[in-house]
Amino acid sequence: MTGDRPRTSVTAWKPSVPGIAEVFHAHFTEHAYPAHTHDTWDLMILDDGTVDFALDRRRHGATGTASVLLLPPGVPHDGRTVTASGFRKRVLYLDDSVLPQRLAGRAVADPVIGDGVLRHRINRLHAVLARPGDGFEAESRLSFIRERLHLHLDALRLRPPGREAGRLAARLRELLDSRIPDGISLQEAAALLHAHPTHLIRCFKQAYGLPPHTCLTGKRIDRARRLLLDGHRPAVVATAVGFHDQAHLNRHFTRHVGTTPARYRHTRAGTVGR
Repeated sequence: MTGDRPRTSVTAWKPSVPGIAEVFHAHFTEHAYPAHTHDTWDLMILDDGTVDFALDRRRHGATGTASVLLLPPGVPHDGRTVTASGFRKRVLYLDDSVLPQRLAGRAVADPVIGDGVLRHRINRLHAVLARPGDGFEAESRLSFIRERLHLHLDALRLRPPGREAGRLAARLRELLDSRIPDGISLQEAAALLHAHPTHLIRCFKQAYGLPPHTCLTGKRIDRARRLLLDGHRPAVVATAVGFHDQAHLNRHFTRHVGTTPARYRHTRAGTVGR
């Protein structure tokens, strides 16, 4: 009978975000991973259920939505369901540009991290990764996840924005203004401005009250509004101002303006709502 079959659902993709080798979402009700290793870091959150796993021959368990699991590269691990309902998980496979392999030993000692802030950041990043075209935001969110992981593994000390905050923020804003249609990656901006990515974001937010990816989106929306009122079609406007496609424009435009680009375009003729 089909109702007796184990329910399995898997979705995986490779986003165009530096540092993320793969995104993997799954629901398993009857599955046991054999012992294996990865070349990447396995950063996992559970959305439901319980998972039991061994890492370097030591067994661990995680239940519910409170914890983050971090499995290092090159270390054998397995995994299995515990209850009949199984478990739902979302995983980011991260390369060593996010976490160096020298930290693997520290991760082996305690792979289950009880950190609500970290889990929230990972959850938000998964939401962004599910939407094409928001790479700058995804990079920014990954940068803060990386920083939080280093706090756990490497006793990283955060450096608050200092006197240079305004200067760095102004230079980043100039970069964003010059790259509105084409955009800029966080890695490139940090390299050009000789600043660590998370420090650069903190400086910008301190100076302008919002993160740089939000500022860039706002600038694109402003340009889109002008082009729409000039009569250009939303599909043309989307690519002209730097959105991935018309759906990407629609999502952000509606959230900012309260109506769709197509309806906004018709306001120039006074026809909206008629």
